[in-house]
Amino acid sequence: MDRLRVGVIGVGSVVREIYQYLYYRSDFSHLLDIVAVADPNDGYRNWFCDTYRIPENRRFRSHRDMLRSVDLDVTQVNTPDHLHAGPSIDSLEAGLDVVVPKPTAATVKDTHAMIQTARRTGRLLGIDFHKREDPRLKEAEARYQSGRYGEFQVGVWYMLDKLMVADPNFTPMFFATADYAQKNTPISFLTVHMCDAVIKIVDLAPVEVRAVGYAHKLPSLTPIAVQGYDMVDTEIRFRNGATAHIITGWHLPNSAHATTVQSGRMICSEGMFDLGLDTPGYYELHADGLRQINPLFKNFEKDGSVTGYGISSPGRIYQRILASRNGRLDATVREQMASATALGFYTSLVLEGAERSLAQGREVARGVTGGATVDLRTLLVDTLGTAAAADYGY
Repeated sequence: MDRLRVGVIGVGSVVREIYQYLYYRSDFSHLLDIVAVADPNDGYRNWFCDTYRIPENRRFRSHRDMLRSVDLDVTQVNTPDHLHAGPSIDSLEAGLDVVVPKPTAATVKDTHAMIQTARRTGRLLGIDFHKREDPRLKEAEARYQSGRYGEFQVGVWYMLDKLMVADPNFTPMFFATADYAQKNTPISFLTVHMCDAVIKIVDLAPVEVRAVGYAHKLPSLTPIAVQGYDMVDTEIRFRNGATAHIITGWHLPNSAHATTVQSGRMICSEGMFDLGLDTPGYYELHADGLRQINPLFKNFEKDGSVTGYGISSPGRIYQRILASRNGRLDATVREQMASATALGFYTSLVLEGAERSLAQGREVARGVTGGATVDLRTLLVDTLGTAAAADYGY
């Protein structure tokens, strides 16, 4: 087998911003044959299929109709987070491998169900946490786990977007629906990245979460106000007693030098290290303003191809799926792909804990919600039962 027959489930904003380039303009495109698309949104489905000449009989409103009608090897599930589980499980049950953008799912119940289905069916489930492929994070992971910095103690990370990302008054609208930022917090969209990065670097299980939410800017928007959080500070305590603060939001002025302003600092018993994620090394001064360009994430080459870790992360998942389909995937690599950390279980656990913390919190000042402390083992036991919680080390 030289190419994977791919069915794409969902072709909204994440496909517009990233995956269309993976499918058709990357170093991995020769491995992929995009043979069918499923999306209930007629506009998005027809935009993608018209652009890339997907035949009418390979365009579906329902992923189940696509699975019944087309021979596939793999699906990529690009639906909203809370809808990841259904199409993923259906695809795995149909004997297909599955690729999913971060996070694995919106809840640990759904994440657990996806992981268990993959293990039972023997198919591969690959989660595209693309920041894992950022060379700066890979270097930090290798150095920390070599023992160079001793014991992790305290970390502070931030990832803040321009207001345009969450503003339904901005044209063109970033998200597929105008109420996205009202129904979602920055936690699932942004905290997920930094949480997963911390867990990957230090390889520690989270045990407790508390979040503080700020709602000042979004409710003041006109003519459409958003009753949602501008920013959330998620405090995570790990099994060794270490604490990480992950501060995320989408309320920076649109004049900011980058769509996303981000960085991290990790303080350890034998030293500390800074991750200058906000300084990828390329700035331009132009009539449009001072802009930061991030070629590490997505680099448009002069020959029209697109590179960067935003492309190589899912691309390498597809390489491994193709190797597996051809019987050439190393057993150690397969085992690593199936681990709870690789499949984003602990990240999903933190995200659900943070959302619960806010839901159970109280207003401590105007527009500020002080969240309750959430014990993650208790959350797991209540959701999955004692035996399943023990399987994940709790």
